[in-house]
Amino acid sequence: MLPDLHTAIPGPRSRELAARLRRVESRNVTLLGERWPVFWERAEGVNVWDADGNRFLDFTSGFGVTGLGHSWPPVREALRLQSSKLLHAMGDVHPAESKVELCEMLSELTFERWGAGRGKVVLGSSGSEAIEAALKTAVLHTGKPGVLVFAGAYHGLGYGALEVSALEFFRTPFARQLGGFALSVPYPYCFRCPLGHRAAPALEGGEFPQCSSGCLEELQRRISMELGRREIGAILVEPIQGRGGDIVPPRAFLQLLRRICDQEKILLVADEIYTGLNRTGRLFGCDHSEVVPDLICLGKALTSGFPLSACVGRATVMDAWPESAGEALHTSTFLGNPLGCAMALAALREHARPETAAKVQAAGRHLRAVLQKISSPRIGNLRGAGLLVGIEIIQADGSPDHTLAAHCVVEALQEGIMLLAGGQHGNVLSLAPPFDLAAEEADFLAAKLVGML
Repeated sequence: MLPDLHTAIPGPRSRELAARLRRVESRNVTLLGERWPVFWERAEGVNVWDADGNRFLDFTSGFGVTGLGHSWPPVREALRLQSSKLLHAMGDVHPAESKVELCEMLSELTFERWGAGRGKVVLGSSGSEAIEAALKTAVLHTGKPGVLVFAGAYHGLGYGALEVSALEFFRTPFARQLGGFALSVPYPYCFRCPLGHRAAPALEGGEFPQCSSGCLEELQRRISMELGRREIGAILVEPIQGRGGDIVPPRAFLQLLRRICDQEKILLVADEIYTGLNRTGRLFGCDHSEVVPDLICLGKALTSGFPLSACVGRATVMDAWPESAGEALHTSTFLGNPLGCAMALAALREHARPETAAKVQAAGRHLRAVLQKISSPRIGNLRGAGLLVGIEIIQADGSPDHTLAAHCVVEALQEGIMLLAGGQHGNVLSLAPPFDLAAEEADFLAAKLVGML
């Protein structure tokens, strides 16, 4: 459904809530301004209603969480049934049966589906916890503390996750407290190639750029140089960078990393917290390259609305953890929470259906097609896979234009559209709508962007 706006945005109720929040929340958390934010009251499908009754199209899926749709009925029913029986269990002492079922399903959908044997799981509550479980697994398995990461990477903001994130905005204030075990190399960012090469555009109807061999050869040289200088036990990578600007690398990129890890006997860790679970039109982003990682980190869409994450690894890798003798080395109070596990099981059943990926592929093709029709010199690059799409906004000289991108986000809200801006320079309009996005809703967004760009 298209938005139907009745009042100025934000309305009086949202403004009142913003004033109350300003008095009691750290001023660094929520942006509170004259035209921002609105306060959510309810949501369904692709639609969000605010506290003043305005309806919006959500092109963010609530930070990528609700790909199946807001308040998706099977997940909501799973939550209702579980909440009537058990709200909490002792996850690493006396767990609920749903934890067993979820770990089994995660193994089935990852390493068993890939023909790589059984997977084993460490559950958590946030994406950064899954990353930190992977970092600990890597050092236990390899004995090497270093981790190779990529420019523009975002892996979360806990101190371990922050160390392997490469967005300086988040790192700089806390750099003196970070561990110094991560090394960064360029990510194949074909629109602004950090290695000085120019990529051929994607093939007709394709999503992945055809990177020049010189680019990947230079990247391999730099990685090999870093591996020779430090004790590196793992390469941590987003198959498609999310917060870094929805950057789609060539398919050969992950294949290169897999070869390097095999040669060096180190681990390939895929951060699929954002790209996983059909967001890119495949169950996992690494499926596009037919690459099997050693560890895969999941979160966001895993439950469709409850804080739960997972680090899933090859059994032979995860068995680097010692057998529990009654005290786990890595655990948390809410590990394997029954509510989250029940919701995840319901969500994963839908994600496992081939029809779900097909729906994302079709909706993504239409969304990119209508956006490509926008004729504006301010769009430097349009890229994406499935329903993860980035629109890079530039100035006349081609440099990043974060001011116009921010303007579009605010103006879109006035038109009933929820957008986010991302990228290393804040100049990329990042689209990640729920999978049921209708063609007319994509057309509506494109028509509104024409007037802004």
